[in-house]
Amino acid sequence: MAKRVAVIGAGVSGLSAIKCCLDEDLEPTCFERSDDFGGLWKFTEDSKDGMTKVYKSLVLNVCKEMTSYSDFPFHEDYPNFMSHGKFWNYLQEFAEHFGLLKYIKFKTTVCSVTQCPDFSETGRWDVVTETEGKQARAVFDAVMICTGHYMNPHLPLESYPGIRKFKGQILHSQEYRTPEAFQGKRVLVIGLGNTGGDIAVELSRIAAQVLLSTRTGTWIFSRSSDGGYPHIMVATTRCNNLIVQVLPSCLVRWIHQRKLNKTLNHENYGLSIKKGKTEKFIVNDELPTCILCGTITVKTSVKEFTETSAVFEDGTVEADIDSVIFATGYTFSFPFLEEPLKSLCTKKMALYKQDSVGSHLHRN
Repeated sequence: MAKRVAVIGAGVSGLSAIKCCLDEDLEPTCFERSDDFGGLWKFTEDSKDGMTKVYKSLVLNVCKEMTSYSDFPFHEDYPNFMSHGKFWNYLQEFAEHFGLLKYIKFKTTVCSVTQCPDFSETGRWDVVTETEGKQARAVFDAVMICTGHYMNPHLPLESYPGIRKFKGQILHSQEYRTPEAFQGKRVLVIGLGNTGGDIAVELSRIAAQVLLSTRTGTWIFSRSSDGGYPHIMVATTRCNNLIVQVLPSCLVRWIHQRKLNKTLNHENYGLSIKKGKTEKFIVNDELPTCILCGTITVKTSVKEFTETSAVFEDGTVEADIDSVIFATGYTFSFPFLEEPLKSLCTKKMALYKQDSVGSHLHRN
């Protein structure tokens, strides 16, 4: 008898998990709380049910050659860097080609995942789900959690004195979909990751002014490299991999930094990594130009807020701020697990091959 596997989530990882189970003659059952597959790549106009979704203008920052499933390449007519809509179409083609949809139970929330009484002998799990108000229980030989790490928005309001007095709009980037509501406003974006840079660039075309606050700075990559080829394809070679393995890490870092600063002197743009801070990298083709044109102003971290202003660590003050967007990331959450497993997974997350597909797919 084939072993039964519960797959939680029908996004990019969930679909591939179903496919891999079938390849190994396992019996997968996927539980998806929304009414469609694709996870955050299925665009909706709002963050219904608190689910994170892509914003309307999002485009991948990893080329199709490095993004596709190994056994299902993109069509030749797909662009190297595609919109979220085209990427979702690709997921649909993948799911239909391998017949994965029949293994997915939509509008089904996983309530709990607990060890069976005989877990020490069988390794089996008891899974309780809820579909349209009705609960069901089933036993599985294994559970694959494919919910991603864009579940719980990290909104660190307590770290910003005076934020409760601020009279303007406050939102997390999870709620952002389109820029129209920010027409003519002064907007402060807190956080310079891929999402923060993306939103700042898009708002700069319509807002009166965009302020981009960063605690650490970041290195900026472009999508294209020498000869106009996708950067990640040029950089990911056996030769470069050998160099990274052989040379001291400090020397490799110096070589990379020297090359990046040759294209864009990050210190001149207020983007250089602060001493003692962990290095960060984002992909953004337009941010440097927006800074040059003055539509985006890079600021240090926020020290405190007043009713209408923000005071920054360097002593500068920006008045008449209408909106603050926190692009401060997400925290892992596994509400269906029992303790101590829930806390253990939250504190120390061991991702398969130390990576996650969603972490590389952003817009610029």
